[in-house]
Amino acid sequence: MSSTRDRLEDILARLSERADDERVFLRVYHAAARAAADAADARRAAGVSLGPLDGAIVSIKDLFDVAGETTTAGSFALRDAPLASADAKIVRRLRQAGAVIIGKTNMVEFAFSGLGLNPHFGTPGNAVDPERIPGGSSSGAGVSVAEGTSEISIGSDTGGSVRIPAALNGVVGFKPTARRVPLDGAFPLSPSLDSIGPLALSVQDCAFTDAVMVGEEPPVLDPLPLEGLRIGVPRGRLFTESEPLVEDAFETVLSGLSEAGAHIVEHDIDDLLEAMAETTVQASIASIEAAEVHADWLDTKADEIDPRVRWWIVRSGAVPAPAYIRMLRRRKALVAAMDERLAPIDVLALPTTAISAPLMAPLEADDRLYNRMDWLILRNTMFGNQFDLTAISLPIPGCLRPVGLMLVARHGQDRQLLEIAAGIEQELSL
Repeated sequence: MSSTRDRLEDILARLSERADDERVFLRVYHAAARAAADAADARRAAGVSLGPLDGAIVSIKDLFDVAGETTTAGSFALRDAPLASADAKIVRRLRQAGAVIIGKTNMVEFAFSGLGLNPHFGTPGNAVDPERIPGGSSSGAGVSVAEGTSEISIGSDTGGSVRIPAALNGVVGFKPTARRVPLDGAFPLSPSLDSIGPLALSVQDCAFTDAVMVGEEPPVLDPLPLEGLRIGVPRGRLFTESEPLVEDAFETVLSGLSEAGAHIVEHDIDDLLEAMAETTVQASIASIEAAEVHADWLDTKADEIDPRVRWWIVRSGAVPAPAYIRMLRRRKALVAAMDERLAPIDVLALPTTAISAPLMAPLEADDRLYNRMDWLILRNTMFGNQFDLTAISLPIPGCLRPVGLMLVARHGQDRQLLEIAAGIEQELSL
């Protein structure tokens, strides 16, 4: 196995060659990463290990604090914000586990879109086809893992922002139960819905990384056998407008899982999805909370903010406080109802996104198309955040373009979900 320093230097050389057009990373920590890599190699030579992430090359989304620098969250508007006084808690835990933090990855401004476009810093091209979108909001994270400029990347997921770029770039992306991973030092989008999760090439690497960020002992997963696994398929509104490529890939996977012994059943959740849509008809919870987060600069720095991002946030800031409080109360009841609805099954399965990555240029040129595609890309993932669930996206092999299989489980069942995903990952690799 090559040394951590050698792997790091290979990546730094690649980044150096494209430095004039770098859109995946916003910052690269050359000196700090080399020091961390050398320390990991020294421990390895001495027969000492800090755990499974010791020497892993990890990138972090541009919304996590690193001591001594400004956290811009993909925005020019925050360039003059105060310097972070300390690393975000998850960054500190990753460093303590021996991870080599190579840099900060690009993102949608303020994490406010599932498409991945950023007019300020440029949009990373999809790892498979640079003419197509990377998915967002953790755009650089998905591309970085898929192209091999990091081995693991840390993103945030408020409506699908880890799972979408994972699906569209062909990697694994895990969204833990909200608040399980500490949010300290992470720039917020929506405190009620934000989750922090890893993107990696395997379910096991996601499990290791998740445990380190939570502060638990990193587990070696015991993949659950597929024989007798109860998989619910929520056909209905989450399956409309699906691209044939995605539909065919999903149905092929379902057939394989059924042949392997899993029990596939249709599991209707449309009434709960409809009730949540009615609850949030004035505006999404995420956009209302974002309006509070960004209130101090939405007007004073309007010309520095992407108009497509700013318009939605400003609009949602007009929602009255009583309506927002009622929305949260109603959401709490719907979360409980969904938990009860999912009790008879082990996991829900559906496509992570209804479509594969669309071409970037038409979305940049047409705001109406941008908004329609943003909704469609987010549709299948966002209910996981709205209903306080845990979810993971796995790449489906053999597709013309990357397609994700999403598995969704009840609140707090993160470890079981990861073990189910590990079992399905094995089946997909056969």
